[in-house]
Formats: sequence, structure tokens, C-alpha cells
Amino acid sequence: MGVAGTPATAGAANASGRETAGAARAGAAHGTVGYTRLWRDDPHPLRRARWLVGAYANAPLATRVRDGELITSSSQPSLMARMLQALQVRDGDRVLEIGAGTGYNAALLAHRLGDTQVTTLDLDPEITEAARNHLAAAGFRPAVVTGDGARGCPLHAPYDRIIATCAVASIPSAWLGQCRPGALILTPLATGLIALRVADARHAEGHFLAMPAYFVPLRGSGPPPQAPTHGLPSRPLLDDSFRFLLNVAAGHMEPVEALALWEHEGRPGRERYGVTVRGERQWVWLDDPEGAYGWPLGPPGGLQPRLRPF
Repeated sequence: MGVAGTPATAGAANASGRETAGAARAGAAHGTVGYTRLWRDDPHPLRRARWLVGAYANAPLATRVRDGELITSSSQPSLMARMLQALQVRDGDRVLEIGAGTGYNAALLAHRLGDTQVTTLDLDPEITEAARNHLAAAGFRPAVVTGDGARGCPLHAPYDRIIATCAVASIPSAWLGQCRPGALILTPLATGLIALRVADARHAEGHFLAMPAYFVPLRGSGPPPQAPTHGLPSRPLLDDSFRFLLNVAAGHMEPVEALALWEHEGRPGRERYGVTVRGERQWVWLDDPEGAYGWPLGPPGGLQPRLRPF
């Protein structure tokens, strides 16, 4: 699930497995408390009407719930469009999508590039089976693969583009290894989107996009580090750019230290931050990969933060 501007909220809905990607998005919902199951072929006309309105709404939707837990969802359509635009696909590009969802994103990519150029991957076989059915019903047949997103899909590599629809705590090394030199990786990280240009199987670098984006974590990767707020005044916590810094530096920077950096550097937005991957080392930086401010990606330990006194 992804939404721009505000954290994603599940308003409802479990895909029946009979909706198609051609119907805009499979599974739809309204409501703010709990989940309401709506689907295209509901025999009740009012519920079908609610499904149709929700399917075309510019809002994130829960599309699969298991035992009350959200398993997968469909991102806000405007965010999906902006991500695909940022992916900068070209004729002949081969694309790997991490997170099949309903198949909607893969349908758009297949429409642009052709079925043979697109692979979409998900850990859950029920999700991939449903996505495959939705895609086929809409007239698309890209490769739909069940597997661990962190390992990518070497079967159809090398890729010119990798796009993830789930947040990662660090960049999986397998992704770089399955890319051609010059490939672009676009993935949610913290509460932003990082666009990495791949140099080779061990090196990549890029900036965050300016827009905020909130996604559920890559399944199997564990929850992201919690951003502490103790000792902070309430006013900065209302600022999205400061909350982003707290999230992207969680576990590596004390909250008061983050506040001092943010204020000293003119309250930087997401676009001033970037990520560098060099072999086993990965770090986030402000303004310059070798500049005064940098800290590692992933759990605490290893590379030490690089912060000058304020």
C-alpha cells in the first residue's frame, strides 16, 4: 500500500479474485472503521455501486485481509502514476516489479512495454494467482512469479528498471546484481521514494524524490526501526520534512541531534537527501555522499554516523 501526503489507512475491502486490472483496481471500499468486504460480482446492487466508486477513487485500498491483518493493498492511483513517471521507462526496457498486488501496476507496464518485458513478483502464492487472473482477464500476460522480493527474480534478469511497491530498510544486494549498468531502482524507504542509478552489481547512488510516500514494509523483512520522539518539542513534529529525517535516521541518530541538524541546515526537504551503495556499505546522506552528514542504512551497528558539530 502506498499513499502520498498522509499515512496509508485501510478503508476496507478484500479482492474476490474475480476483479480485473482493466477495471482500474481490483477490490474497493469505503468506511473508516474496520474492513468492509466489497467485490465486483456482489449480488447486491448498492454494494456493487460502492465497489465501483471505490475502485476508481484516488485513495489506497486494502485488497487482501487475512485473520484481520492487512496482507496486501492497492496504492493511491495518483502515487502509482507519479512513481511510473519517475521510473522513466524506455522502449525495450525490461522491468521487475517487487510486490504484485492486484496486478494493476504490472498491467500498466505491460501496456507500455509489452508482456515479455515485465515481471511482477510477490511472496504470497494467493496474491500472485489472483494477480495473474486479473491480468489475463484484462488481456495482459507478463511473468507473474511467486518468490521473496528481497532476492529479486534472476530467471528474467538482467533488468533496466526495478520498482518496489513495499518499503525496505536497506537496498537488497540481489537487486543490484540483477540490473544492467545504468539501470534505475525506485523503492520506498522510510517515508520517501529513493531513485538509485546502478553503476554495477555493487555500486548505486541516487536522491530521494521530493514527494512523501508511505508504504507497508517488504514482507519477511521485519518492521522498520521506530523513530523516537522523546525530548522533542511538539512544533517540529508537525513538519513533514523533520518527520522524514527522524524516520530515515531512526536507530542511528538521537532525536535532539536530528532536530539540531534539521534546524542548522535550513529544514531540508526529502530531495536534499540521498543514498549510496558501495559493496556491503550503504548510507544516507544530506547534500553530498562524502559530506558532513551521513549515517548507515539498516539496523544500528557497522558504519558509524558522520555528523559534524552544530
